[in-house]
Amino acid sequence: MTKIFHNPRCRKSRETLQLLADKNEDVEIVEYLNTPPTVSELKDIVRLLGIKPEQLLRKGEAIFKEEFKGKELSDDEWIEVMVANPKLIERPIVIKNGKAALGRPPENVLDIL
Repeated sequence: MTKIFHNPRCRKSRETLQLLADKNEDVEIVEYLNTPPTVSELKDIVRLLGIKPEQLLRKGEAIFKEEFKGKELSDDEWIEVMVANPKLIERPIVIKNGKAALGRPPENVLDIL
């Protein structure tokens, strides 16, 4: 089963979901703005992506600019910030067979299918 952390209002997220459908993937869709990942889940996602939590932040969002720009937080603190403010999580994230990819561009996910 392939899991996608999806925002239906995001073009890249929709394109990635379509790419998965075109590849006949059995997909579990998690609309993460409605059902944010837990701290544990987000730590796992970051580990699978092989990045630091700060690299998963959407720094162009107003809430980031207003509340977090210029702040130096620990990895755990950034995780807490994203769980509390899921709009700050970059999307879409696709997970399959213990691997993860960020669908920016959507073709990135082909490496883990």
